[in-house]
Amino acid sequence: MTGTPTPRLADALAGEPLVLDGGMAGVLEAAGHDLSDHLWSARLLIDRPEAVTEAHLAYFAAGADVAITAGYQATFEGFGRRGIGREEAARLMALSVGLAREAARRAHAAGAARPLWVAASVGPYGAMLADGSEYRGRYGLSVAELERFHRPRLEVLAAAAPDVLALETVPDADEAAALLRAVRGLGVPAWLSYSVDGRHTRAGQPLEEAFAPAADADEVIAVGVNCCSPRDAEYAVRTAARVTGKPVVVYPNSGETWDAAARAWTGRSTFTAERVQGWRDAGARLIGGCCRVDPETIASVARILTRQD
Repeated sequence: MTGTPTPRLADALAGEPLVLDGGMAGVLEAAGHDLSDHLWSARLLIDRPEAVTEAHLAYFAAGADVAITAGYQATFEGFGRRGIGREEAARLMALSVGLAREAARRAHAAGAARPLWVAASVGPYGAMLADGSEYRGRYGLSVAELERFHRPRLEVLAAAAPDVLALETVPDADEAAALLRAVRGLGVPAWLSYSVDGRHTRAGQPLEEAFAPAADADEVIAVGVNCCSPRDAEYAVRTAARVTGKPVVVYPNSGETWDAAARAWTGRSTFTAERVQGWRDAGARLIGGCCRVDPETIASVARILTRQD
């Protein structure tokens, strides 16, 4: 791809489905990194940025077309609790985009001939709290207050020039409304991705209602779900496609369950080839995985979607 401009992601979505990466944390933990800090994988932006680049590169090598950055819990408030000032926090947020760009450069140097894109992760307000609130929503804040929280970080990330802003793991339609307001005028497209439970957001709103505002948001180029059970994804994909008429993004967890008391994953993966095919047939254009979905699984997704070099 050297010397060849990368097409806009919005234009690429008109073609064959694209492959997203999988869970960042799993790859980093498998490499021996402790992510128990409240910053989670964003801590490595401070301590071990090269490890983040290597994780992105592993997914590109597996066949991913889009890397989602390590900025999910990278916020001014979260860094502030580590004694990091706003200027340095902004640098670290921008670095998250730069590390994914470097991984794409290395992947191309190693022979990848396909376009590669970078999605800047924008986690929900609850991710900053680091107490599981992103799986409940209903923080007691107004839409205006949530917009004020998100806008400064979004401005920093937009200035770092990712291909898309990944507004992800959103548990609540109110927070989605705040994010849709906060991305206006930034000049960078976005996707909006809810975390869901059955046919509702984590906060309990029906998905038909939750997806509807994205239909009229010019900045939004894809709508869907992530960080949910694979069994809940197909209904969400069909609903997002029907309600918004936009390309759909889907990247659920493996299907295993987190045992908070034992601090361990239990059960088995239900992320199967048949499910991937179902999501594609239901209208998904961006398909990958979230927690516990590793490069090997993404390689299988790439094979299913025939997106290998």
